[in-house]
Amino acid sequence: MTDAGRDQKPSFDKPTFEDLLAEGVAVPTEGWDFSWFEGRASEARPSWGFAVALGERLGRAEAALDVQTGGGEVLDFALGRVDRGPGLVVATEGWPANVARATALLRPRGVAVVASPEDAPLPFADASFGLVSSRHPVRPLWGEIARVLEPGGTYFAQHVGPRSVFELVEWFLGPQPAEVSGARHPERECADARAAGLEVVDLRAERLRVEFHDIAAVVHFLRKVIWMVPGFTVSDHLRRLSELHERIEAQGPFVAHSSRHLIEARKPVG
Repeated sequence: MTDAGRDQKPSFDKPTFEDLLAEGVAVPTEGWDFSWFEGRASEARPSWGFAVALGERLGRAEAALDVQTGGGEVLDFALGRVDRGPGLVVATEGWPANVARATALLRPRGVAVVASPEDAPLPFADASFGLVSSRHPVRPLWGEIARVLEPGGTYFAQHVGPRSVFELVEWFLGPQPAEVSGARHPERECADARAAGLEVVDLRAERLRVEFHDIAAVVHFLRKVIWMVPGFTVSDHLRRLSELHERIEAQGPFVAHSSRHLIEARKPVG
């Protein structure tokens, strides 16, 4: 190589706003694998380590149900941590693309994935499971959870709390009414669980820092977590996307805060 060649530095074209939009739109949204966000967005994790704690409970259960399992990634991880899993493990999921993904992932572990809409009664007999779990259900159906739990059985879940990532939501939608911003409050969910006949034995809540490093990550996030900005499309929100892109370019990552709570509830014996 000549001296001139050694002095030459490779050039990397910085992606344009349009390039980033196209990238965010092109990424598949199936499942709950968030590995694509590495280096582009980050979220601090709750201190309780839900997937690990779920694995511990699965190791003690005889029959377990995972509700709204997504692509099955969390259940698969938790089962992978136990030497002996439950004799029966079933999962439900309502989104067809995720049903297929979860089935492919969980079938080797002997898990049956049942297609069931998130707002439909659980398609199982009364008192079928000693453990019911869920990570980020759209809405917990407390009456159904209590019905399918056997006496002494446990519901163990991590829920999304109130005003989660609302800095981003309100960037696009503006200030939200109290009935929207106050939804998913952990104390209200505990009251609903008790009304269904369950005893709440543990409740923990945390707010956690979230950073978006480019507009592609924002687009992919809003396409994947569809309830944040309902009906989100790039074309409908192009102006605010452009303004947010300029803000990130000038000031660095856009910072928001997620809201999570751990809830454990038990069905009384007798």
